[in-house]
Amino acid sequence: MSLSLSTEAKFLKGVGPQRAEALARRSIFTIEDLLYHLPFRYEDRLRFTRLAQLEPGNVYTIEAEVVDGNLLRFRGRRDAVYHLLVRDPTGMLHVKFFHGAYLQGRFRVGQRIVLHGKVEIDRLRPARLEMVNPQFEMLGTSGGDSTEVGRIVPIYEAIGPLTPRVLRRVVHGALEGLGENIPDPLPAELLAPYGLPTRAAALRAAHFPPPEENLDRLNAFETPAQRRLIFEEFFFFQLGLALRRRRQQAEPGIAFRVRDERIREALKRVLPFKPTAAQKRVLAEIVADLERATPMNRLLQGDVGSGKTIVALQAAVIVIENGYQAALMAPTEILAVQHYLSARRVLGRAGYEVELLVSGMKPAARREALERAASGTTQLLVGTHALIEDPVAFQKLGLAIIDEQHRFGVLQRKRLREKGASPDVLVMTATPIPRTLALTLYGDLDLSVIDEMPPGRGPLKTAWRSEEELGRVWEFVRGEMKAGRQAYVVYPVVEESKQELKAAIAQYERLSREVFPECRLGLLHGRLPSDEKDRVMEGFRTGEIQMLVSTTVIEVGVDVPNATVMVVEHAERFGLAQLHQLRGRIGRGREKSYCILVAPRELSGEARERLDTLVRTTNGAEIAEADLRLRGPGEFFGTAQHGAPALRVASLLRDHQLLELARREAFALAEDEARAARLERALASHDPSWQRRYELARVG
Repeated sequence: MSLSLSTEAKFLKGVGPQRAEALARRSIFTIEDLLYHLPFRYEDRLRFTRLAQLEPGNVYTIEAEVVDGNLLRFRGRRDAVYHLLVRDPTGMLHVKFFHGAYLQGRFRVGQRIVLHGKVEIDRLRPARLEMVNPQFEMLGTSGGDSTEVGRIVPIYEAIGPLTPRVLRRVVHGALEGLGENIPDPLPAELLAPYGLPTRAAALRAAHFPPPEENLDRLNAFETPAQRRLIFEEFFFFQLGLALRRRRQQAEPGIAFRVRDERIREALKRVLPFKPTAAQKRVLAEIVADLERATPMNRLLQGDVGSGKTIVALQAAVIVIENGYQAALMAPTEILAVQHYLSARRVLGRAGYEVELLVSGMKPAARREALERAASGTTQLLVGTHALIEDPVAFQKLGLAIIDEQHRFGVLQRKRLREKGASPDVLVMTATPIPRTLALTLYGDLDLSVIDEMPPGRGPLKTAWRSEEELGRVWEFVRGEMKAGRQAYVVYPVVEESKQELKAAIAQYERLSREVFPECRLGLLHGRLPSDEKDRVMEGFRTGEIQMLVSTTVIEVGVDVPNATVMVVEHAERFGLAQLHQLRGRIGRGREKSYCILVAPRELSGEARERLDTLVRTTNGAEIAEADLRLRGPGEFFGTAQHGAPALRVASLLRDHQLLELARREAFALAEDEARAARLERALASHDPSWQRRYELARVG
């Protein structure tokens, strides 16, 4: 059969049903999907290093023959070490694989193999060299075929039963079978200025580079072929965002009256303090959006405690004064309740009707809340995802505010917008987001940043202490509470687990009974009924509770200025952005505040870097960049993102310059309606994956 990019992968020689299932689990369904599963590394098998040339401390790729292999088990230890002895015409090399029981029986005497790894001096026998836990690949007794030796060889990440060697052969067969049948979705005039090759040439050179290609550039993903494929992926995702933005701007929206003395007076009435310059600037940007007859789509970003909520409430006042309703959606009941109480305090005294809607409400109260929203009596409805459920209806929704947007997907944002006739949308987040991730997750939104903290905040110091120092930590906390201040103690889990982590419930009981019997403690976690959560939080807000023992449910939204100290046990178990969010619960008053991270002194490199970063800085942007570098974009928020791109080739960390370039070109093309329409038609006709891979980027 003739092959095309849309041919199912199972029809390729060497795949079959079982291997096709393994590919499908990695979202590889077609030949095109397979070809975008690029090698993660390349080896120069044009010129292998001879064993006699090896020097300690360097990384080498060698081709050798198996002389002997055996598994050594040690008394009192569960793991075993597999020892392999290999040779080439110039010498011998010892190879060790720790936890190597799985290798027993894998190697045969005379087997030709390729090894890639670091050569070191054997500590037990200083006269000899060894490789420890190298990557390896079998070549067979007669050496490898043309895809394995005598060239720069692509090394793929294994997929189930498809080893790197099998993948290499399957990809080679796919490229041979396609021949010239690889249409290019990018117009030539877009590629030429940047020296980027055609799609066909790029795919061939990325999988099987020419012998003259520079190995270092290949492994850094900097060759023209790799750059072309990276640019293409970024371009199409950004084009989806650009087209969505253009369609949104073409929708009829609501042009709110803003420059009206009555509205100015209303805004002054609800402002409880003098705004910062950053808050004034951001409100002016929002006001300009509200005045336009096209729907606002704006991201409001600001560090914890920077005053985003009051700006959002001012926007709500403008909308309400124009005879419309506003909705504020938060990801958790605790945060929704916090927003409700803040809104009632700020707006209620000015006579506005504020209502709460969460899943845990009693049926009668919920029914009444729904009726008041539908009739228009409620002017601001605050709630969780309950706001986007079918029974919820508004008489005249003009503004949808979404807090901590990364906890929601684009489809949920769309459902809230559909509760009105093209309402304005304001998305808020306190999670520090690196620019590259913001352009990708929120690339269709205008960005406003509050980069200034309100005056009068006390300094905040972060320290790292070990378990052995807990006694001194508790004495310090006791001193703060004796001085009339309050404290948080945070644990990663609710109940004891096999991981031997301290749990909130058990530690609450121990701290109440043994450590702070003279103090008033409260317990808060996600499993408590809603009314119990409200009771505990109200007790902490009023000062009735001196110490709140909690899980991460307090991560966002809890605002108690009198709380000046936070102890986070097992701090090494939390992500960097999460610790920064938790720390944002203190330092909200005038007193000096302290965040104490309790973790073992001996930590892995990544965990150590997380805690060192928290101790060193409170700068949200710096923390965001460090967190992205440590965890990677896929895990940046701790949960998979609905609507975030599943990048197959590009890396937000490595390729940020290409992202900026692709965004600029995509948004420029989207402005040219005729060109954009031609490209969309071309994509739909010869690139079947366009709809499947980029449709989420186009959801409004």
